[in-house]
Amino acid sequence: MHTILIKLFIRDSENVTNPKVRTAYGTLGSVTGIITNIFLAIIKYVAGVFSGSISIMADAINNLSDAGASIISLVGIKLSAKPADKGHPYGHGRLEYISALGVAFLVLLMGVELFKSSVNKIMNPEPVTFSIISLGILIFSIIAKLWLGFFNKKLGEKINSAPMMAVMKDSFSDCLATGVAAVSIIVSAFSDINIDGYLGIVVAGFIFIAGFNILKETMADLLGKPAEKEFVDTITEKILSYDKIVGVHDMIIHDYGPGRQFASAHAEVPSNEDIMEIHDVIDIIERDIFNEFGMVISIHMDPIVVDDEKINTLRQMTSNLVTEMSEEMSIHDFRVVDGPTHTNLIFDLIVPHKYKLSNDEVCKEIEQKLSKIDERYFAVITVEHSFN
Repeated sequence: MHTILIKLFIRDSENVTNPKVRTAYGTLGSVTGIITNIFLAIIKYVAGVFSGSISIMADAINNLSDAGASIISLVGIKLSAKPADKGHPYGHGRLEYISALGVAFLVLLMGVELFKSSVNKIMNPEPVTFSIISLGILIFSIIAKLWLGFFNKKLGEKINSAPMMAVMKDSFSDCLATGVAAVSIIVSAFSDINIDGYLGIVVAGFIFIAGFNILKETMADLLGKPAEKEFVDTITEKILSYDKIVGVHDMIIHDYGPGRQFASAHAEVPSNEDIMEIHDVIDIIERDIFNEFGMVISIHMDPIVVDDEKINTLRQMTSNLVTEMSEEMSIHDFRVVDGPTHTNLIFDLIVPHKYKLSNDEVCKEIEQKLSKIDERYFAVITVEHSFN
């Protein structure tokens, strides 16, 4: 069914980097969500009225909020497709994250309202009437929301859309909420115990959890989370595959919304090579990465000595010493300044975040280890932390 809808309503559906195709995916997902949730809200409200169940009526209102979430998602995707301009040179892609934030707040608001209604139901209980029609409607709703959740998941993964993934999570949490409402109806058929209000609080809990998770993930996107390790490794391997490149470090990837990534990196190159030839290689790498990944990257050349046996030995010795302290630590931009009384080993050191030692303590320990190897060795260290 998912594939049929995509083929019917989206032309050139595999070209997901095209803004028009991306917007078409978002429109399809949002319109489908709006229609499905409004329909479910109507039939659930009718079932809630006939059964007198607050959890069913609350679930109907929750479906209306889901329709609103789909509208927010649609607006966010369409606005994010606007091209870059003078005031927004990196485009408007982060509007998708802002719209996902709107979905999160809407979900949390519905959770608050449901909690209040459920508490009122506990304080002022009313009988719940069992109805096979009401139960059937709830089961149908669970099936419909499962389908909608998987539909949004497929579309969201296809175009890497935060709002659509948020709607997907909300849909799956709704299945749990509706399941709880169904339990209330079933219990009413075999017992006079009124658990409707208590189950409404459980439903509110599911909604709170879904809203909080959406909020947490969206805030991470807005604040700037690190790029996926697999993607960083892929770009690193791509750069290293070119002739004259002997190392890569200090890669930074900025995310300005799905499909709008900008990066910078330092590429170590032999210091004895022709600079114009190296510059030409760097230009080719930058162009190839843009063509293959759609990402603008700026690569800085770091010349290093590679044909000096003594420097190579000292570099390897220092690298081994550092990785023995932690496999997450590494060095780059290694240089040696040899003097009559001492030898300066100058390098940058990447230390993992929240390492057990402070930066000063790390440097002091490395200095002591180098001094034990040869008291003439002095370390001049610049400490850095990885952005990935």
